[in-house]
Amino acid sequence: MSEPTKHIDIKKLLKSVLHFDSSDLHLVPGSEPQIRIDKALKPLDLPVLDAKAVEQMAYSLIEDKQKKEFEEHNELDFSFELDGIGRFRVNYYRTIEGIACAFRMIPIEIPPLEKFGNNPIFKELVKKEKGLILVTGPTGSGKSTTLASMLHEVNHTQSKHIITIEDPVEFVHPNVKCLFSQREVGENTKDFKTALKFALRQDPDIILVGEMRDKETIEAALTAAETGHIVFGTLHTNSAPATINRIIDVFDAGEQAQVRAQLSSSLISVISQSLMPRMGGGVIATQEVLITNPAIQNLIREDKVHQLYSQMQLNQNETSMTTQTDQLLEFLQKNLISKETAIRSSNRPVELQKILDAL
Repeated sequence: MSEPTKHIDIKKLLKSVLHFDSSDLHLVPGSEPQIRIDKALKPLDLPVLDAKAVEQMAYSLIEDKQKKEFEEHNELDFSFELDGIGRFRVNYYRTIEGIACAFRMIPIEIPPLEKFGNNPIFKELVKKEKGLILVTGPTGSGKSTTLASMLHEVNHTQSKHIITIEDPVEFVHPNVKCLFSQREVGENTKDFKTALKFALRQDPDIILVGEMRDKETIEAALTAAETGHIVFGTLHTNSAPATINRIIDVFDAGEQAQVRAQLSSSLISVISQSLMPRMGGGVIATQEVLITNPAIQNLIREDKVHQLYSQMQLNQNETSMTTQTDQLLEFLQKNLISKETAIRSSNRPVELQKILDAL
């Protein structure tokens, strides 16, 4: 019979994990704690955790209300902050072995747009008075960080009322020039669509929607973007054209023409991100950027989304648009990533391979 795992102080563990500059911590029964560095999981030199040890660590961080919710649904999302260390976005879930936990590290200090080499056009996009800006990509692609950096730019250059609706709240913004009202779904509001409905009565200039996950939320976001507000939102799509299709496809066939018209007039930009390992260590982000202009608006309105990609390739110096393939080729030329990484990460690998073969 195996010995029980010695008690581990979860707060001390989280503090020590941050020293490795990792993005995530995983606690799963039957495994030692593991952290994610440069997109790869690495086990820590600690004892294998049993179910009781994980449960003790998990329950030490939550209140009775959250414990009751978790035991009822077997899923729990929340966030918390360790003083002077950082914020953590957390998910508890139940496996066949017992409770498991995933912790995402969120720095207290919000990075400025320049820190991670974001496209300079982002500083111009956030100056718009109304419209929809979408940051998309898979889980763990840095969407929240990019959005936080864009709001950080606004916070230091404009005087606006910014309402964020998140599940859970990640980056906490101080009031510098802007006034922030940050709301957490489940704690401060019922759900995204309800919060969006009432946000329009709260005199916002900017609304951030943590996730546009259903028809009602997307509908409310489009309405807000049309009525004189900047709306930031996220979706789990891997390219700008795929993002447009995802939004339109959420609606019934009879509604899609109206949604295309709304989207063509309100969309400002789609920024599609992905993270990949950088040569020599670390990660680097590609950012495919679509920015609406009359040609883009016409293609969306006329249901010719399949032509958006070719439009994004034209006159990029003038439009400030870029495709993921363009970015991957640039990174390869600068020896920032390997060819294998570029092909594996590409959302158009055949196109990229043909270009590389011709070089």
